[in-house]
Amino acid sequence: MLINEDPGSAAATTPRPGPRLNPRPPARPVPIYRGLPLPVRILGWAALALVVGVVLGATAPTTLRRIGAVAALQPGILAWYSVRAMGFLAYGVLAASVLYGLLLSTKILDAIAHRPVSFALHKDLAIVALLFATLHGALLIADQSFPFTPRAILVPFASPYSPISVGVGQLTFYLTAIVTASFYIRRQIGQRAWRLLHYLTFVAFIGASAHGVASGSDSGTPWAFWIYVIPIAAAVFFLTYRIVVSLSSRIRPRVERAGTTGAPTGPLGPLDRPGARSYLPPTASSDRPVADPIGE
Repeated sequence: MLINEDPGSAAATTPRPGPRLNPRPPARPVPIYRGLPLPVRILGWAALALVVGVVLGATAPTTLRRIGAVAALQPGILAWYSVRAMGFLAYGVLAASVLYGLLLSTKILDAIAHRPVSFALHKDLAIVALLFATLHGALLIADQSFPFTPRAILVPFASPYSPISVGVGQLTFYLTAIVTASFYIRRQIGQRAWRLLHYLTFVAFIGASAHGVASGSDSGTPWAFWIYVIPIAAAVFFLTYRIVVSLSSRIRPRVERAGTTGAPTGPLGPLDRPGARSYLPPTASSDRPVADPIGE
């Protein structure tokens, strides 16, 4: 038996570790923030300013005159119109927050907006929706159509008007308040608990849609129909897209590992056991050299 005293020979004769049986799957590529080109941003803001200016210029004078006439003749009717307007605004902003959150979770917006900015906007939309919903409920005190009291406004299912559907709206308001407050205790409760709590946003959106359709006096009009249908259809589409993306990111690495042509498919034989020279691990491909676990 020859003994090699060369210190470098130890590294040559030491068995190298074999390949890992379950390598970590490659991470899904994330869009890189590039932002919109400056000309596009300028044109976008200019178009928005033009649209807002045209709408206000065409409708503001007539609207103000009519509001003044209604306030002088029937103040209670003005409160009722205000309640309805605040309800539609609250629903629209809540729908925008939900849709923006879905876009944020799918990382679609990462290529055109910084993620912290998108997250802040998502939170701000939820806060604005909560403020509009608060005004929607508070203005019921001034409404003379039904005798709303503070108790009827704050206690679910105590409303003198459509107690079931209004109660659903009241529960939705409290649920939205809880989810919005969770933004400020995210570090204290942890990311996992915050994410699980954030899923209640979908329940709140469903409740707000049911409340608006069932208790709204304008639900039968075509314009109100589309106000509800468009956000609901968009939410279903983006939620389905989010689920498909999540499932594909989990299934693809397993399919790639299981679909390699060089992987053994039957029971392991005596030469297929780990440590044998002919052993080919399940994750190895036939066109890819495999390190010999015993050494050359």
